[in-house]
Amino acid sequence: MYYFTDDCLIGVAEIDSEHRELFRIINETQELLDNQILNDKYDRILEMVDRLEEYAETHFEHEEAYMESIRHPELSLQKQQHLFFRDKINGITNSFSSDNAQQEVLDDLLRYLVTWLYRHIISSDLMIGKLKPSDERTAPVFTDEYLTGIPLVDKEHRELFRIIGDVYRTMMDEMAFDKYDEIVHLLEELRDYTKFHFQDEELYMESIHYEGIEAQKRAHEAFVTRLEEMDLDAIDENQQKTLEDLMEFLTEWLVNHILHTDKKIGDGAQN
Repeated sequence: MYYFTDDCLIGVAEIDSEHRELFRIINETQELLDNQILNDKYDRILEMVDRLEEYAETHFEHEEAYMESIRHPELSLQKQQHLFFRDKINGITNSFSSDNAQQEVLDDLLRYLVTWLYRHIISSDLMIGKLKPSDERTAPVFTDEYLTGIPLVDKEHRELFRIIGDVYRTMMDEMAFDKYDEIVHLLEELRDYTKFHFQDEELYMESIHYEGIEAQKRAHEAFVTRLEEMDLDAIDENQQKTLEDLMEFLTEWLVNHILHTDKKIGDGAQN
């Protein structure tokens, strides 16, 4: 199951409502894929694909219109990602119309799309409406507000804030002409440390039998994937914009995730 948790909220009512509906369709699709006894399984999957395509198209139009209205800098990237999803959905439809379609291939493709859609919402859409002018951005500071009550988790969160502070200082360094090597270094450090931290956090959740662990794992995976998929060539061509976008993503995602998701782990341990 894919859970629409509080850290999936972007703060735009219409988009959040449509994301909830997409999660519902995603979970219905997942249930069909996992069902091994339905005789008409693939007829019903085809109906689900049509519904997903229709609803996603409407949602993408609303999302792009909102981003255009606020002159969001990632509108062109969002349009590219939405186009990718449309192409993949069309690929599924065409596969169903083929007499030689392999069920395993269709299963894999649908599972891939379901996972992609979840990651897109939690790592890309989360930024909609949250970007601030660069001169209003400040380095995040770890305060008591972010404490979960779990010493290991809080210690590692402090370290994540430190790394993000390094991203901020690199972004604000007006004396550095070429920041590419430092950006790559920071990305590697972030990727490695978040993997380390998420593993510790998930082990702790397992130890207390935390019921929200699956949603946490999916959120963690989406975050790491966003870092791993950054285009190094594009970074070299747009170093300052990369730092600004990375700074905003890290700050908003981490703050959202700690306040709305991680703090519930501490609450669960106390109950």
